[in-house]
Amino acid sequence: MSASFPERIDAFRIARLPDIQFGAGSITRLPGLIAEQGNRVLVMTGKRSFVTSHHWSELVAALETQGAAWHHVTIEGEPSPQRVDAIVGEHRENDIDVVVAIGGGSVLDAAKAVAGLLRPGNSVMDHLEGVGSGLPYRGPAVPMIAVPTTAGTGSEATRNAVLSVQGADGFKKSFRDEQLVPAVALVDPVLLAGCPKTQIAANGMDAFTQLLESYVSLNASPATDALAWSGMQAFCRGFWPTWEMNHPDADQGYGKIAYASLMSGVTLAQAGLGSVHGLASPLGAFFPIPHGTVCGTLVAEATAVNITALHQRNPSRPALPKYAEVGRLVTGERKLSDSDAGDALVATLREWTQRLDMPRLSVYGMGHGDIERVVAGARGGSMKTNPLVLTDNELGTLLETRL
Repeated sequence: MSASFPERIDAFRIARLPDIQFGAGSITRLPGLIAEQGNRVLVMTGKRSFVTSHHWSELVAALETQGAAWHHVTIEGEPSPQRVDAIVGEHRENDIDVVVAIGGGSVLDAAKAVAGLLRPGNSVMDHLEGVGSGLPYRGPAVPMIAVPTTAGTGSEATRNAVLSVQGADGFKKSFRDEQLVPAVALVDPVLLAGCPKTQIAANGMDAFTQLLESYVSLNASPATDALAWSGMQAFCRGFWPTWEMNHPDADQGYGKIAYASLMSGVTLAQAGLGSVHGLASPLGAFFPIPHGTVCGTLVAEATAVNITALHQRNPSRPALPKYAEVGRLVTGERKLSDSDAGDALVATLREWTQRLDMPRLSVYGMGHGDIERVVAGARGGSMKTNPLVLTDNELGTLLETRL
């Protein structure tokens, strides 16, 4: 089963991508890749998981053997502009040759921002979209090696560093430039082993949402469609065995979900996303909701709203048959009509949401009175490439369903 190829190929662009090195055991290449970039190294990790593993001690030993001058900083939780500026201020005088980021999306995003500012030395607030000074980024960025240890964000393949400040006046915005694309994305599925089920669930739903939204995006192309489709195929084959953990195919599943996550990063960087990620920005700013949880709790209802609105207002949009193709993929029912397949997609996503016990928004403090300001804050960025413009009422209904 494969997605249909369009009769007409419109103009499209594939922007800069990293040197992608994928495979089990590829973490052993990291010391050599670092040495290719230089001898002065800033290593950024999460606070616990990687640095308590044997991979960390092996990396430290290799850096010492190579005679590298290396520094280590940790990122805990979602990175803020203040944290980025502090790291830049602390390490700017160290004349860093390469930034190495090993961790989840938060670590990789923080590292992209740091790598971009170590040489210019200015504040990230000068460039943060929507809340910063609006100054153009000139660079140069320090080369970066991205090593994801989760399968969800695809940040190793994107050009944006997402930073946030939480609270009533909070924000979640991107520092975005092609110079921030990592020089190398080193993706080793072995590093996913040991992730708790809740993290696998949230990260997996993040990856699938990114694949689905980029597949139906207004900026999708045959190239991104092919990558998104292969990512969704890999997800469907690998996610559930991995999540179940004791499944005999769990080890092979790590490779499939790592691939799905990587493809989600590639396709979102090229095609854009949709309403789930449009809403994720204000939700993540106003409430302490992990990004993957936002995706997991909203994707079914967002898909339902999009399909209904397309039938009512734009039935000729290519997103409708694409949703049907995904419905046939996730159910394995190849003979479903487009209408039935779209319904089956929504039903399947709702079943996944329930099976994974994705939390409702109210768990994180959101109430009915917050809907208006969340909708108001969702109009930029990813919402622009949703298959159609959704009304405030439609977005409000979507949120209401998941309170």
